Amino acid sequence: MPVHTRNRVNCSVFALFLVLTIFNPVSAQSPVFACDANANPALSGYGFCNSSLDVASRVGDLVKRLTLQEKITFLVNKAGPVSRLGIPAYEWWSEALHGVSYVGPGTKFSSVVPGATSFPQVILTAASFNETLFQAIGKVVSTEARAMHNVGLAGLTFWSPNVNIFRDPRWGRGQETPGEDPTLSSKYASGYVQGLQQADGGDPNRLKVAACCKHYTAYDVDNWKGVDRYHFNAQVTKQDLDDTFQPPFKSCVIDGNVASVMCSYNKVNGKPTCADADLLAGIVRGQWKLNGYIVSDCDSVDVLYNQQHYTKTPEEAAADTILAGLDLNCGSFLGQHTEAAVQKGLLKESDVDKAVSNNFATLFRLGFFDGDPRKLPYGGLGPKDVCTPSNQELAREAARQGIVLLKNSAGSLPLSPSSIKSLAVIGPNANVTKTMIGNYEGTPCKYTTPLQGLAASVSTLYSPGCANVKCSSAQLDDAKKIAAQADATILVMGADQSIEAESLDRVDLHLPGQQELLITTVANASKGPVILVIMSGGGMEISFANDNAKITSILWIGYPGEAGGAALADVIFGQYNPSGRLPMTWYPQEFVDKVPMTNMNMRPDPATGYPGRSYRFYTGKTIYTFGDGLSYSTFAHNLAKAPKLVSIPLAEDHTCRSEQCKSVELYESNCKNLNLDIHLRVKNNGNMGGSHTVLLFSTPPSVHNSPKKHLLGFKKVYLGSQMEDIVKFKVDVCKDLSIVDEVGSRKVALGSHVLHVGSLRHSLSVTV
Repeated sequence: MPVHTRNRVNCSVFALFLVLTIFNPVSAQSPVFACDANANPALSGYGFCNSSLDVASRVGDLVKRLTLQEKITFLVNKAGPVSRLGIPAYEWWSEALHGVSYVGPGTKFSSVVPGATSFPQVILTAASFNETLFQAIGKVVSTEARAMHNVGLAGLTFWSPNVNIFRDPRWGRGQETPGEDPTLSSKYASGYVQGLQQADGGDPNRLKVAACCKHYTAYDVDNWKGVDRYHFNAQVTKQDLDDTFQPPFKSCVIDGNVASVMCSYNKVNGKPTCADADLLAGIVRGQWKLNGYIVSDCDSVDVLYNQQHYTKTPEEAAADTILAGLDLNCGSFLGQHTEAAVQKGLLKESDVDKAVSNNFATLFRLGFFDGDPRKLPYGGLGPKDVCTPSNQELAREAARQGIVLLKNSAGSLPLSPSSIKSLAVIGPNANVTKTMIGNYEGTPCKYTTPLQGLAASVSTLYSPGCANVKCSSAQLDDAKKIAAQADATILVMGADQSIEAESLDRVDLHLPGQQELLITTVANASKGPVILVIMSGGGMEISFANDNAKITSILWIGYPGEAGGAALADVIFGQYNPSGRLPMTWYPQEFVDKVPMTNMNMRPDPATGYPGRSYRFYTGKTIYTFGDGLSYSTFAHNLAKAPKLVSIPLAEDHTCRSEQCKSVELYESNCKNLNLDIHLRVKNNGNMGGSHTVLLFSTPPSVHNSPKKHLLGFKKVYLGSQMEDIVKFKVDVCKDLSIVDEVGSRKVALGSHVLHVGSLRHSLSVTV
């Protein structure tokens, strides 16, 4: 979505705002809501204002009271009002990617609520591989959103999360996603959505706030070498679509029960996604049974008419998108052209009814038509519930859990605050604030920069080394000087939104400008160990650092959120044992030199030398791969329980009973209760307690161009020094051991599946 530039308050401490409020009081605004029977007693007689009725009855009652022109006002993000029925204007567009955001007109900060908890950018949270954490963050964000709604500062519909697959390291928006793996992305999607949406009491017909999974589908080119997202036609095989790009959205809808899906700007196989009836009405609402609304990315209906020239007239564009299953237009296009589409016979009024009914049903589930939200569940939430100490501690904990240790020479990390008397802190990201929170951000409660976090433990010497991350001219003398006199050196390098961002894809993977020169020069001059810290969304070409013996440790910290500096210090000084794992592969520069970003194929092509993409298919050299990450401890895995054989039940007359089959189609009768228990005994052999990330992979039989390996599941377990525990996985044979064939059908591959965790291997034979 286009990012609207807003006044962005740098909130360091709440005390300042409290002082301002005392001397310049700003009263809280009233929340926006319909059916205010106190102001208009006549409203209590309307069926749609009767909260004892079911949602469908209330929606039906409301829609029949509206004129066509009034209905059309509810097809756009700035919806309504209908004053005669007590319905105010409502702004659908708010964002909550990793905290309540000021991007989108539905949310704003003021002296009443000057900031909200800013969690790490999604790519780092995903690196925690912790489903419980995904949900916990969503729950905090929705609580803060409700608190802001009650004082008129936020809506109830949040167009987050972004669950696109991070297919190419150059993509500027990869930072917003959970990474390259469909399983991790699916579990992040459903976990975060559940945290945002689930109402206290668990009623599925009620929503705390409404989430939205975006951008559907195969969307991951923004602006690369003249190819932009408004004109890009993603050529995707049926196999790759169902195997890689669709699973996170399917999980969002089926497992997360998400209230909304957003269609993307791009075309998929020649058709704009927002006008593709197979993708919208057919799959999202038909196969997956979306309980909610489908919204366009902002102005994408306008884009498909004016830029993609998909239809000859604007009325046809309005009709095609609504008939395809679109319910809500971020933008004004449907508000301007839908009535004419009906008048020309391209649409029926009943088609408009269907769309606005889906929108209204979502607002009813949110309680928008139940009167004053301050008298309803969550009505007691307010400014006191935003930026609480526990919320801010969760932001710090999320960053700690996600930070990935990529290199650690013996005895380098953790540093001891008692033996390290001075620390050189160098680099353009060493003392940044806003860079730490990435994009789709809000005003944070406060910032702890890397320099501040480290300085809280030891005496520091600081030099930025470059004016900014573009580092057009490195200032080497000061940096060398302090590195030569300090007991240890921390280099905080990487990227920011000037390097990778929405509408800004990278063309290479090298650290920007003279960063490499600065790192190498400082490493050569340093007296003690050198720790390189990379702050970025995507992977970087840092082979030089990995191979340099003078650089003793490397950490990747994503964009770590408001408490990123404190979390980094916790890891570096050993208060926290790192357990993050990379959610994406780090490729060498040679990969992007020969692979166009626009090639959507996941699988390699030996005939052309195309190496494929992601750890599941890529055949070339890597710097680091998906799942890489070190700890200060060593962990051993042993198999405690696992079957060696599983048999798929088939009907007596099934062809695979008499013929040699490579795979078997999935049927409900075959798959019912076909689960396996995999138990692992995990022991911490180190001297330091800590969390350990257990990743369970499978290498399936080589049929249907199956992946080299794929992630079945993951668990986070805490183990004290020399302690052990049993980690249990329940493997759904039809879901977890299935693969997608060449025409997009999901099947169970017959033959030997190799399950593995670390160096542990176990063969499992699947037969009929």
